[in-house]
Amino acid sequence: MTEKIDSATGASQKELAELRQENTENTPSPWPGPKGMIPVTSGQADDANVHNRAYLDNILVEMRVIDSIEPDMTTEIFGRKYSSPLTLAAVSHLNKVLDDKSRKPMQEKAAAAKNLNVLNWIGMETNEEYKEIVAAGGDTVRIIKPFADHNKILEEIKVAEQKNAVAVGIDIDHVPGVNGRYDIVDGIQLGAITQDDLRTYAASTDLPFIAKGVLSVRDALKARNAGCQAIVVSHHHGRIPFGVPPLMVLPQIIKALVGSNMTIFVDGSLMSGFDAYKALAMGADAVLIGRGILPELLDDGAAGVEDKIRVMNAQLSEMMMYTGVKNMNSFDSSVLHINN
Repeated sequence: MTEKIDSATGASQKELAELRQENTENTPSPWPGPKGMIPVTSGQADDANVHNRAYLDNILVEMRVIDSIEPDMTTEIFGRKYSSPLTLAAVSHLNKVLDDKSRKPMQEKAAAAKNLNVLNWIGMETNEEYKEIVAAGGDTVRIIKPFADHNKILEEIKVAEQKNAVAVGIDIDHVPGVNGRYDIVDGIQLGAITQDDLRTYAASTDLPFIAKGVLSVRDALKARNAGCQAIVVSHHHGRIPFGVPPLMVLPQIIKALVGSNMTIFVDGSLMSGFDAYKALAMGADAVLIGRGILPELLDDGAAGVEDKIRVMNAQLSEMMMYTGVKNMNSFDSSVLHINN
């Protein structure tokens, strides 16, 4: 690369500086440019990512090593077995951010997931681009934006089915834009998603349907009642100002969903296997890793992602051994202590 790429946004440092100067101006996201990807937040008190990091760093772990063994991290998700509970998050548009147009980071990420035998997620891409990306990889979850045109949502669900997606879902948290109106991404109008809408989408497919962007017991219960089979506890890299950390509300959500058989994923500033351990110990079934692999993906492609996930898997295994966790069914939240 000829210019350093910011790992959180996919923007060049020059683009990032220009973007920050724009403050909260609501500009559609024509390409090239970082808008429509992970939003740039302030780094101040309104930045939910600041609170993510602080909360994660204040979760401490007690040691339980007697009788501990090397753990089996095999993880079952939607009836399929994977090598790890670390899944590759639903990033978007990365094929448009590099100066080297011969590279396709979205396909590289898909290939890395296949080589690692972990679940891959894909965010907002056209149907044509989505088909090209999944051709390079293995098991995939497709996440769709809350388009104002609900027929577009139903169409993208059908394409996901045709391309053998493992599951499909919708970003329920990407409704507002920074001007307080429905967002516009890549020139496409987004809109409201009601519980009845979710019920329609979930009923339209035989695939497990996922509500991504749940950050309250209220929305978790609405997703359950709408027929969703899974949720992602997340605030979409800090879309909501002053957002509560996903791990802070995760235990309440898990308790509320007891007996529902819903799969519960979580993300939010999980940058290491140690961070992932804390989410899994709290009761998440699996985690999404996004910003934690972006620098490696943009710099070194599939090989970089594979190396980073192996490091994170080693960190996760280390913490599991330190706390007597033998497999994915034996995590115990009582090892965690919040350091207030």
